[in-house]
Amino acid sequence: MPTFVYESAEVSIPDWVVDLESFRRWADADDFPEKERIWYLPGGVWVDMSKEQIFTHVLIKTEITIVVGGLVTHGGLGMYLTDGAFFSNEEADIGGKPDGLFASNASLDEQKVRMVEGMETGHLEIEGTPDMVLEVVSESSVRKDKIVLREAYWKAGIREYWLVDARKETLSFDILRHTAKGYVATRKQQGWIKSNVFSKSFRLTSRTDSRGNLACTLAVR
Repeated sequence: MPTFVYESAEVSIPDWVVDLESFRRWADADDFPEKERIWYLPGGVWVDMSKEQIFTHVLIKTEITIVVGGLVTHGGLGMYLTDGAFFSNEEADIGGKPDGLFASNASLDEQKVRMVEGMETGHLEIEGTPDMVLEVVSESSVRKDKIVLREAYWKAGIREYWLVDARKETLSFDILRHTAKGYVATRKQQGWIKSNVFSKSFRLTSRTDSRGNLACTLAVR
């Protein structure tokens, strides 16, 4: 099976990992490298050994988690999870850990999203079709996030794909909505973008803080 590895060190992928189902079994095994970013994507296993950039990646995820996670919790809307939750979808032939995902109460009740128990302890996987996923683009994930996962998330039937790219001076934030022919970027109005999933509008802005570092704010109305 093809393996796409970024950075110099390689993860040892077992020979028996040949499809999504075997990848899911490996992800549940003790020898799975939890600290690395590893996906099963159509065509092979994608491995990223690079460190996440603090300001253009981790900070963005944190801000969105605080705002959207708080919105979901206080409104009793369902479940929002930041990266660390293993997600799979058989129709799209993918498995990995998005930067964030949301499953509404309706999706959970109708079992469009299912919690899968691990071989030993607790629930370790989310299977099915969440309502929204988030990816923050890094230098090593441009093709994965903007091309491969864009198509895969659409095939999975996910209603909204939130895509953020803060690597350049002007931050890019899009809410891609699911249509019959693919994802389409939702029109912005003075920087505000309407989310049909949350029935709210969001605006993600960036600035330079007092130390000269990138700072961001996700506003909601």
